[in-house]
Amino acid sequence: MTQTNFSKLVDEIIEGMDDLKASNITVMDMRTIENSICSFFVIGEGNSNTQVKAISNSVEKRVRENLKDKPWHVEGMENAEWVLMDYVDTVVHIFQPETRKFYDLESLWGDAELQVIEANKKD
Repeated sequence: MTQTNFSKLVDEIIEGMDDLKASNITVMDMRTIENSICSFFVIGEGNSNTQVKAISNSVEKRVRENLKDKPWHVEGMENAEWVLMDYVDTVVHIFQPETRKFYDLESLWGDAELQVIEANKKD
């Protein structure tokens, strides 16, 4: 896993995503954007409802166990095309590919600095 220079929370979120083989993990640094709602978006993909839910559960478990923190709010678990996990200063988005393409957060927040995370090859 590529080391980041972000918060421990962001690092744990990335690891939780990687543990369940999330793809296309991207961190958007929102700290320089005026009136931004948070400091970071962490975005990843799962290929099915089941994988999206599993990635979400992995992130929540890892953060809870290692940082003793839990999301303030979680949305989207019902259909699991897009799960949003709000850790207040950091917002996690776990998409299915078509839904991610449709909402295109990277373009919507185009002023954010992006870092694409290289996943481990744990096979």
